[in-house]
Amino acid sequence: MIDIAKNIATTPRRTKASVIRELLKTTNQPGIISFAGGLPAPEHFPYDFVADTVKEIMDKKGRVALQYGPTDGLPELKEEFIKFLKKYEGLNVKPDELIITTASQQALDMVGRLFIDASDPVIVEKPSYMGALQVFRSYGAEFIGVKLEDDGISTEELQEKLEWLHAQDEHYKFLYLVPDFQNPSGVTLSEAKRHKVIELSEKYNVAVIEDSPYRQIRFEGKEPKMLYRLDQDGKQTHNIVSLFTFSKTFAPGLRLGIILGHPQIIKKMEILKQSLDLCTSSLNQLIAAEFLRTGFFEKHIEVVKKDYRIKKNAMVSALERYMPEGVTWTNPEGGLFLWVRLPETMSADDMFQDALKENVAYVIGSAFHSDGSGKNTMRLNFSFASPEKIDEGIKRLAAAVKKRLVAVK
Repeated sequence: MIDIAKNIATTPRRTKASVIRELLKTTNQPGIISFAGGLPAPEHFPYDFVADTVKEIMDKKGRVALQYGPTDGLPELKEEFIKFLKKYEGLNVKPDELIITTASQQALDMVGRLFIDASDPVIVEKPSYMGALQVFRSYGAEFIGVKLEDDGISTEELQEKLEWLHAQDEHYKFLYLVPDFQNPSGVTLSEAKRHKVIELSEKYNVAVIEDSPYRQIRFEGKEPKMLYRLDQDGKQTHNIVSLFTFSKTFAPGLRLGIILGHPQIIKKMEILKQSLDLCTSSLNQLIAAEFLRTGFFEKHIEVVKKDYRIKKNAMVSALERYMPEGVTWTNPEGGLFLWVRLPETMSADDMFQDALKENVAYVIGSAFHSDGSGKNTMRLNFSFASPEKIDEGIKRLAAAVKKRLVAVK
């Protein structure tokens, strides 16, 4: 057997195992209530719709569904997604501004491949989505973290960091944001800050990656406009690249994502994708096109939003009842997650095994921090468990917190 450490390439050597994926191995045990995964509620998957749609596709478009497709995606899905963007986001988009990907994780990988050279500074929220950090780190990115506030990234600190990078003549490439119900914190970037981000993008010549997996799952509050829309209506920098997925709004098993960007960027990504998988599943694209064309999306997303609002409220209520003084949390207006902060003297990393003994699991917050900080934080998912399980799980988690509080005093 060859020496793996000696022979594998640089990129896989930099790629570390996903904390969430490793945690799920230990949390998917009988009796454990898990708030760890970012799992949609499986009871709402549109099983009958998919079964009926696949039969219809096989009857009418079987040869297309089972054949290779164009690398940039089937025109049927592009056409329906263009209508979707016009109806829900007020965007005017052409087919050459879109590429269909094999889920949003491939989209993130293509962003990394396209923009990052080893040691390039990449600007991220602190905390930020660990799946993106994992990908960008594998391409050698050096992270510049910017603190997250109640209304999104600190644009004041962002400007300071960009000014410093510019003065150092660094080859910074992009700013990565999850502006709507951010993973992991659940906070939403205000529209005022979105305007400021675009302004800074133009001033400092930096791309902005707008990752929007959860945007359609808003069950409270007023929706700010997408960064892509604000740029289209305003400065027209064409610096915004927006990522979408059907994993949270339809079914993750379809593995479908979409990138929206300037045609020159999309063309480069198409060339990259040719070397990755040639094309995304034609069958799954046709299913998603019907999901949008028939109006089933509207019916489905309303069911999802109603359920997730109930579950989020159940989690917040349970946190209020069971958690000791000194523990705080966010109260998101949508999405799948909320963020818990323990007292500074506590470590959610150290407490994880304690929580497992109480038969409850979460994701450690330090995994979402590019510099390993945030050890007193954790991410909780509210979309998967029932309200009853959420209540019991938070009670168990609070028991672990109280025991740890006593231990650190």
